[in-house]
Amino acid sequence: MASVLYGSKTLTEGWIFKQGDRASTSEYLPANNLPTEVHLDLIKNDKISDPFDDINELSVRWVEDVPWTYRTTFQSDAGPPGPGFKVVLVFGGLDTFATVYLNGNQILKSENMFIEHRIDVTELVKNESEGENVLEIEFESARQKGLELVEAHKEHRFIVHQTEISRGPVRKAQYHWGWDWGPILLGCGPWKPIRLERYLSRIEDLWVEYEFSDDYERVTGTVFVKIEGSGSVQVTIEPPSPENGFMALKQLQHAEGHPEGTLSGKFELRDVQLWWPIGYGKQALYGVSASLTAVETHSVVQQLAKKIGFRKVELVQELDSDGTSFYFRINNVDIFSGGSCWIPADSFLSRTTPAEYRSWIQKVAEGNQVMIRVWGGGIYEADEFFDAADEFGIIIWQDFAFACASYPVYPSYLESVETEARQNVQRLRNHPSLVIWAGNNEDYQLIERYGLEYDYEGDKDPQSWLKTNFPARYIYEYLLPKIVKEETKGIPYHPSSPFGNGTSTVLKVDPTVGDIHQWNVWHGTMEPYHRLPNMGGRFVSEFGMEAYPHLETLEKCITNEEDRYPGSMAMDFRNKAIGHERRLVSYVAENFRIRYDLKGFAHLTQVMQADALSWAYKSWRRDWGTAGKRKCGGVLVWQLNDCWPTMSWAVVDYYQLPKAGYYAIKRALEPITINVQRKVHEWTVRPADALWNRDTSHIDMRKVWGEVEIDVWVASAKTTSFNGEIVLRYVSVNTGEEVLERSKYTVEILTNGTTDVIQKKKIEIPNQQGPNEAFSTTKSDPFVVHATLSVKGKHISSDISWPDPIKYLSFSDREVEVKYSDSGKRATVSAKRPVKGFVFSEKQGITLSDNGFDIVPGEAKEVIVTSENGKIEGIDWAYVEEP
Repeated sequence: MASVLYGSKTLTEGWIFKQGDRASTSEYLPANNLPTEVHLDLIKNDKISDPFDDINELSVRWVEDVPWTYRTTFQSDAGPPGPGFKVVLVFGGLDTFATVYLNGNQILKSENMFIEHRIDVTELVKNESEGENVLEIEFESARQKGLELVEAHKEHRFIVHQTEISRGPVRKAQYHWGWDWGPILLGCGPWKPIRLERYLSRIEDLWVEYEFSDDYERVTGTVFVKIEGSGSVQVTIEPPSPENGFMALKQLQHAEGHPEGTLSGKFELRDVQLWWPIGYGKQALYGVSASLTAVETHSVVQQLAKKIGFRKVELVQELDSDGTSFYFRINNVDIFSGGSCWIPADSFLSRTTPAEYRSWIQKVAEGNQVMIRVWGGGIYEADEFFDAADEFGIIIWQDFAFACASYPVYPSYLESVETEARQNVQRLRNHPSLVIWAGNNEDYQLIERYGLEYDYEGDKDPQSWLKTNFPARYIYEYLLPKIVKEETKGIPYHPSSPFGNGTSTVLKVDPTVGDIHQWNVWHGTMEPYHRLPNMGGRFVSEFGMEAYPHLETLEKCITNEEDRYPGSMAMDFRNKAIGHERRLVSYVAENFRIRYDLKGFAHLTQVMQADALSWAYKSWRRDWGTAGKRKCGGVLVWQLNDCWPTMSWAVVDYYQLPKAGYYAIKRALEPITINVQRKVHEWTVRPADALWNRDTSHIDMRKVWGEVEIDVWVASAKTTSFNGEIVLRYVSVNTGEEVLERSKYTVEILTNGTTDVIQKKKIEIPNQQGPNEAFSTTKSDPFVVHATLSVKGKHISSDISWPDPIKYLSFSDREVEVKYSDSGKRATVSAKRPVKGFVFSEKQGITLSDNGFDIVPGEAKEVIVTSENGKIEGIDWAYVEEP
């Protein structure tokens, strides 16, 4: 670093660690290269078993209750700093209660893992001739410190859900305390990089603010460059197409209203290329770079470059016939936000690589999902996560890092939260993918449950909120929106997820306003998932259904063959959801002939999850409606991913193997879809008429198969209308033959919305006895309704409606045939009789174009492997059949 005006090196290698503080006599052990965490370093040294295997999580609980020390030595690689030079240690993130020493001198005490620290060590660092520097970091137990803080702040009523009370005052990823899908792994360590900088001056930040002309063809804006020290700055803006040239801004001025050292320059771009969400246009990204030049030598000190996209985001909340809308409009186009919720990709955050982030976001895009919600109990994800979203066109809902708790507001806590929020809002503000900040996850739900004080309409004084027993309102309704407004331009803020948008129904699940978390399927009243179409809202930001992962994943984490059965201790321990033993079995048994061998049960859970998600996504996308009548603005499944190998609500498991539910969402969110759905009959409710009340059964068979009423509609994300040809076939489950004459329709498909083709059409059952004759199931011929959509003779989409529940159907030989291409990378699946839930057992190294589908005679399904070396030939598959 001696020969340059700005130098930086990352302190990655040579770290050691030990149990205890600096003074302890414990033996130092080699640590992984940074970034790292204590559990990973203990695994490296064979001091603990992998907590992801079997029930090993229990054996490592002691790790969270003791202190740990990390140590390294380094040379500054420079002579004496010289006049005006600074030497700074930059700590990207320390998890969590950390005290840092350089050459025996305390230089930092940190209590927030989400904060970056820059420490001036000019007077403490040894230069090249003076020898090595010693850097030590002591980490205290986050759990023990949390308990101490709870005790020290008796003025606050700490309430936390899911986990123990110690997480309430600790600014650490909340899921580390365990959640209903993840283990308790309360580690510590330098979880982000540490680097040494030496400079006379540097570029501290670079960002852009802009606005559009009314026709969206011209952008006027300001580039801001914040520098520390002195020097001249030049900014260039390079368009996505280099042949269009670039713009240079040389005469930057002090930015009024900003701190000293902040420079700005105006720009105007004509014929601007817009950034669009996936499916709505291209993801045009402009390059913005700043060069800092020394005044005396005219030498380039430092360059900083970023990619930005120009787009306008609006959160549309307007009164309409259904209440108050809640949907996103981007570049003046309404966007249906179908997608999923995101939790951290690993219990050990430091080992998620940039390539893995990109792979995850690519899966979102390939699944036709347009939005991902970063959940508040995790972290503010890495730049690479947002870079990938920018590239693929995925829009991001970002929660601030609060979840399921009543958080305190004592001064040092608020100061830490403000620093955390400002740093992360500043870091992420120019990503076009980021379209909303939300204050927290589910914190407002504690108000009603615990009788906390909250007067939205009557009390508008933020200072008074601090004196209530729900003081975190100050954070969510004053501090965080203030920071978002000050640090960004044009990004909506929402106080919480869910939140009723400031009306008198802030707290409850209200389908007429704001966003909702719909958990009366699985949790709550455990409604049958067939009722989901009528359980939506203006924006469904959480709902879900559990399923097992594929066998390959289970076999990796359940290492003993004797434990590989549903309900074993190791399997039950791994599923953290309360009451999962009853809930999962109930949902499977209510709908399918249950199987308890691991392969059969895992398959049925995946088919059941896919069914539940299909009912929701198809119906709630139907509620997208048309312009001015947006009853539902988006659907986000809980959850996309897992943080460890387990069975959960995830639709893609820890190893990035998609479950059948992922493909159900993918099909439901195709740009154009045909949808057919039967009227749901409450087969679990006793009929009302006296004749049938004499039967002890709760099932009215006349309504299970005896009355068929269907709706058919088309959903389109296209920005132009077109004509479509629709054909309905009625195919016997038992024989595979068509039992009624086909129905055909030609329909104009509406722009960016849903088009109803058929509403409440009754279908006469063949071979049905008259209404006054005794009912006989033997004379009823259950059939599927198969709908196809073609445009100008080209097949676009198809859908199947089954007579539920599936368990009442007989699945004799389906005559399934799977043919493979010569390369083994393509499979064509067909059958002579309708098939439910055909699933290939996915494995790492292959990527399938489709899976978890139903089949009807006359329509073959093609599945393609897109991985370079993988083949689909030889992979196991299964479908619903009689046990």
